[in-house]
Amino acid sequence: MALTASVTGKFLWQYEDSVLSSGESALQITFLGTSSGVPTRSRNVSAIALRLPQRAEVWLFDCGEGTQHQFLRSDLRVSQIRRIFVTHVHGDHIFGLMGLLASCGLAGNPQQIDIYGPPDLDPYLKACKRYSQTHFSYPVKFHPVSPGLVFEDEEFTVTCQLLKHRVPAFGYRITEKDRPGHFKAELAKELGIPSGPIYGKLKRGETVTLEDGRTIDGKILCGEPEIGRKVVYCTDTVFCESAIELAQGADVLIHEATFAHQDAEMAFQRLHSTSTMAAQTALLAQVQTLIMTHFSPRYAPGNAIGINDLLDEARAIFPNTELASDFWTYEVPRRIAATKTSPAESSRSEPEASRLESPTTAPAASSPRPKSKK
Repeated sequence: MALTASVTGKFLWQYEDSVLSSGESALQITFLGTSSGVPTRSRNVSAIALRLPQRAEVWLFDCGEGTQHQFLRSDLRVSQIRRIFVTHVHGDHIFGLMGLLASCGLAGNPQQIDIYGPPDLDPYLKACKRYSQTHFSYPVKFHPVSPGLVFEDEEFTVTCQLLKHRVPAFGYRITEKDRPGHFKAELAKELGIPSGPIYGKLKRGETVTLEDGRTIDGKILCGEPEIGRKVVYCTDTVFCESAIELAQGADVLIHEATFAHQDAEMAFQRLHSTSTMAAQTALLAQVQTLIMTHFSPRYAPGNAIGINDLLDEARAIFPNTELASDFWTYEVPRRIAATKTSPAESSRSEPEASRLESPTTAPAASSPRPKSKK
């Protein structure tokens, strides 16, 4: 059953649960570490896995200490890691990298792993290899990043922007390319179009000439195009214009929220974000969903300010905000441009109170499907 949810913009998006449940073209975000600086009993340090089941690939974003242990406790496979994107070279984002790479080698991983990150990451990796006498049994290629295009293939592009932190830190934007609409195979048969390679051209919206001389415009046999999804990851950073620019129109913005609003002075001193800064970025960038992560251990249970207080602060500015927790998987809904409509309220997903700030020892359930507001 398709649920229709209106969002700010020119289109009415249809979220299709039937497509999501099939796993086809899924885009799944699993949080492997959501603490800043040091791990806690319920949260490890930074690491996020973007799973692409249709390609049997995992793209990892940051790799804090203990990330490979988090893989073992999740349903993700280290053997599927193909790309690792590092935001900056602070230890809570990179101390797990060499251990993970070494384990991939010992496991006989035959696939190349491409690593993207600030130029200073390369000498760090080389020094770790040299002094630990680690030798990889598979290709590892490092790509220094700079603002702009980082990676592109037939399905995705990855771009980055320089954020505002104490060391060079980059935010990443993963953009899925638009897909042709559903191909109307039954209509093609009714028109007497023979199946075969010609269907591939028609599916791409091309115009073809049949053997009987008829000219067929592939666009009449295709439904509305499926708009590609956009996921943005911004950490570590204080509130800045480049984060807003990077996140424009994203389906999901994953943004650090190290501090509560009352600790804003500390955030400015350390060039980190508060919950309200993350929410303001989401609001100004007109994203669909904000997921906050990278929480200071000072907001652990039992303290005067708790993690749910940060959620309340953010939702006061941007209601469609969620808190990330270790092993939570959020599935980014596919969307199809159906009809033009006037701007309306954004869809809101139901909060999952049961998973907020509770020790996690196993993968949590996937995120709820977006619901339309009446």
